[in-house]
Amino acid sequence: METALTRLTGVRHPIVQTGMGWVAGPRLVSATANAGALGILASATMTVDRLREAIREVRSRTDAPFGVNLRADAHDAGDRVRILVDEGVRVASFALAPRPELIAALKEAGVVVIPSVGARRHAEKVAAWGADAVIVQGGEGGGHTGEVATTVLLPQVVDVVDVPVVAAGGFFDGRGLVAALAYGAAGVAMGTRFLLTSDSTVPDAVKARYLAATVRDVTVTRAVDGLPHRMLRTDLVDSLERAGRTTALLRALRRAAGFRRLSGLTWRRMVRDGLALRHGKDLTWSQVLLAANTPMLLRAAMVDGRTDLGVMAAGQVAGVIDDLPSCAELVDRVMAEADEIVGALSQLGGAPTRAPR
Repeated sequence: METALTRLTGVRHPIVQTGMGWVAGPRLVSATANAGALGILASATMTVDRLREAIREVRSRTDAPFGVNLRADAHDAGDRVRILVDEGVRVASFALAPRPELIAALKEAGVVVIPSVGARRHAEKVAAWGADAVIVQGGEGGGHTGEVATTVLLPQVVDVVDVPVVAAGGFFDGRGLVAALAYGAAGVAMGTRFLLTSDSTVPDAVKARYLAATVRDVTVTRAVDGLPHRMLRTDLVDSLERAGRTTALLRALRRAAGFRRLSGLTWRRMVRDGLALRHGKDLTWSQVLLAANTPMLLRAAMVDGRTDLGVMAAGQVAGVIDDLPSCAELVDRVMAEADEIVGALSQLGGAPTRAPR
């Protein structure tokens, strides 16, 4: 199935595996790429040296195109961009809007730039700055998320930008892909669905918690870092929501110390990042510290398997997923379902008249 996304990135299928911290490592990304979809390596939790190693590891496992997700506000974003260029990475994705000069540097080097956005105005902004495509995540998506459903947000964005739009938030099968294409998208991006594959390195006990979850077990809370964050509801989430300011601050300080040791950041750097995050937002200092070390909370679950101590970001689709296929099996299944649906619509005379963008 050829769309503007497959032509832009060189992949065979219009499916993107999102850059999930501690989850989207070399094994998952290379398995996704070998399946014909676009795998995105999550680099925010990596040091610069580890990023280069991870890119080379992916390259050793696949000849297919793949991407790397970057934090646009990272103090070493320029160094990371140079690594992508040096290593010949095909796609750079961003969770926050990259600066125009960062987009220009990547495009000049031939790297495709695809920021993720959660609002129409943000899509318009990055498209005007030169982004090659945008991933639009509706409120159903996991992690930090907005309030507007994908089915409302997606057509708004498709109607106002002239670059390919990839739909995210609520997708897990071929029906969703066909629906996104009917809205005018060029493909879909999936996070939770790829997390729940046999190629994901997430511990089995954590995967079991996801598979056991119902739609009602997926919640949105501000207790972790002061921003809307979609995740599985656990005893930890409940305790964070109940905690008073003093308890929350002490807990945040302990976790911040752990993240500082792991990341190599200085306290000064963490405070500066916290101040930048706090600007323009009504966050307590405990929330600022939690925001700075949210990677540690994610790592506790996604790497260490501690569902009692970590948070488990999750899209609402976690409540309807019940198996762990390989990436190849997942992509083949999604595309087979999509082809079958398109064929059935064509026979009914109800196929979309608008070709995939």
